[in-house]
Amino acid sequence: MLGPVLLAAARSERVRGLVTSLPLTRRVVDRFVAGEDLDAAVRAVRGLTGDGLRVTLDHLGEYTRERAQAEATRDAYLAMFEVFAGGGLAEGADASVKLSALGQALPGDLALDHAREICAAAERVGMTVTLDMEDHTTVDSTLEILGKLRADFPRTGVAIQAMLRRTEGDLRDLAHEGSRVRLVKGAYAEPASVAFESRAEVDRAYVRGLRVLMAGDGYPMVGSHDPRIIDIARTLAVVNERPADSYEFQMLYGIRAGEQRRLARDHRMRVYVPYGSDWYGYFMRRLAERPANLVFFLRSFVSR
Repeated sequence: MLGPVLLAAARSERVRGLVTSLPLTRRVVDRFVAGEDLDAAVRAVRGLTGDGLRVTLDHLGEYTRERAQAEATRDAYLAMFEVFAGGGLAEGADASVKLSALGQALPGDLALDHAREICAAAERVGMTVTLDMEDHTTVDSTLEILGKLRADFPRTGVAIQAMLRRTEGDLRDLAHEGSRVRLVKGAYAEPASVAFESRAEVDRAYVRGLRVLMAGDGYPMVGSHDPRIIDIARTLAVVNERPADSYEFQMLYGIRAGEQRRLARDHRMRVYVPYGSDWYGYFMRRLAERPANLVFFLRSFVSR
C-alpha cells in the first residue's frame, strides 16, 4: 500500500524538501547511489568492473524546466566520457540518460540536440547510450527521439516498461536487428487506464515482453532482480538458441550484489550505477519498489 504513496512523493517538491533536509546517514543513500560526484562514481565502477561486471552510468536528475539545468546535465555526461576514456573505463561501458533531464519538456528540439551531443561523445570513446523511459506521458516523445538518434547512432538503446499496457506492441516494433532494448517492470505511479496495477499482471506482462525480445533479432537487456524472471530469461535464451553475447542481464547498484557477481560468471551482467546530488526521485522509487528497502531506510534512524 505504501508503494503508490512513495511514488507520488517522488514528484512532490514539498516532500522532497522534507526528505532531503533530514539528517540521513550516508550509508542509507550509499546503498542505492554510488556518490554525489564523478570521482565517487569512478571508484564504484572500478570495483564493479574488477569483479567482471559491466556498467551503465546515470547522472541523476529529471523533469528539468530550465535550459541552463539541461545544459549542465549534458555537460556532466560529456565530462564523464572524458574521465572514463582517460581512465581506461570506457570500452564496453554505457550511459543511461533521462530525456526529461535534457530538456524534453522545454520548447523545440533541445533534448534531441543534447542527446545527439551525448551520443556522439559516447561513440568517440567506445561507449553506448541508453535512453531511460519515464512516466507514460513521455513514451511517444522518447521513442520519436530514439528513432532520430538511431539514424546516426544505431546502437542507441532504450528502456521499455512492462507495466504499461502498450508495451507489447512497442516491443514488437523494437525487436529488430541491432536494437538494444532494456526491459524493466516500471517504477512510476501510473493510472490503471494505461498500466497494469497488480504485481501478478506486471509479471505476466514482463514475461510476454521477454518472449518477444528473445524471439526477435535485437539485443535484449533483462532489467530485473526477480529470480523467477531471470530463470525464465535464461530458459528463453536457450529455447531461442541465443549465443551468450546476444543478450545481457541488468540490475541496480546495491541490490542483490552477490547475485550480480554470480550471474557475471556465465552471462553478460551490467550494473546500473547512479550518481549525483539530485538523488531524491531515484531514491524514493527504490524505496517504493520493495518493502525491504523502506525498512532499511527507517532502521537507519533507529540505529544511529
